[in-house]
Amino acid sequence: MLFLVIAAMSLFTFKAPHGKQSVSALSGAACATFLPQAFLSYAIGEVFHVQFAEQIGNVMGSMGGLAAGALVPLAFGISPVFSMIIGISLIKFKLLPAFIAAYIISFLVKEIEKRITGGLDLIVVILVAPLLANGIAILIQPGVMAILQVIGGSIKQAETANPWIMGAILGGIIPLVGMTPLSSMVLTSLINLLGVPMAIGALGCTGNSFLNFSFFRLMKFGDKATTIAVTIEPLTQLDIISANPIPIFVTNLFAGAINGIIVTAFGLVVRVTGMATPWAGLIVVFGMNPWLKTLEAVILILINSTIWAYIGHWVFRNFKIHTVSEIREGDIVKER
Repeated sequence: MLFLVIAAMSLFTFKAPHGKQSVSALSGAACATFLPQAFLSYAIGEVFHVQFAEQIGNVMGSMGGLAAGALVPLAFGISPVFSMIIGISLIKFKLLPAFIAAYIISFLVKEIEKRITGGLDLIVVILVAPLLANGIAILIQPGVMAILQVIGGSIKQAETANPWIMGAILGGIIPLVGMTPLSSMVLTSLINLLGVPMAIGALGCTGNSFLNFSFFRLMKFGDKATTIAVTIEPLTQLDIISANPIPIFVTNLFAGAINGIIVTAFGLVVRVTGMATPWAGLIVVFGMNPWLKTLEAVILILINSTIWAYIGHWVFRNFKIHTVSEIREGDIVKER
């Protein structure tokens, strides 16, 4: 089921109208809600006992539907006012149902903007968009949430029945998703990943950054700026990653599987979803677990990831790769 969800989202991203922009908006919605909740509610509010920050974080974390409902129409080029109307109308829904409803309704609102002018478009949008958006969200939310609960429930059962295999699978998959437009933050938010599985996602992405720092330098995909950028956020180098999927994904897959087992062995937990991001996730893991135990796990992940960077370089040393300069020259030729 998890693979089917990833495949469906990937297909949507690259084939659906406005798919890439809409998925970027979905990722932005997760960053605007779950990430502030993690920092304010847990990294600051819980660790340092700042109740005010904790309250603000919890409020922001509950606004996933509003954020997705507003950012998706903006990705279509719809006016900010109309986008906010759609977003506010979806405030009570979860992230993914709100995203789907906003995506569908955005086509209609786009046509309204084109065909109705003189201020009447605002009245029409107010009368039509909130009702239709809510109707769509109400219809699809039970089915969408049931699918995600199947995935989340299976992961929780695997955590008890066979935690090592669960750790290896999640440790391999989540960092790879973090190097696609779907975003690992969005995936873990959608399936409501919590506890040890969420810690695997968080530190798996951190290990992914450790690995790529050495791997990109050894393989000479680009210059120093490229290496630093992929270490900070893999999605900034999506063009290089998509041009060299075999060496990058294979190396990250094996390293991530072992990193997942390491996190499982230490029993680290994250009690808020959507933290599958390299550096924010690392901070949250430190905030929610004994720091010495977390530090030991992070050091082992750093060592394992670096070793796999050298293994990957040795395995793919004669593999035909595409560098930053080649990709940019290709883009210039296409533009001409």
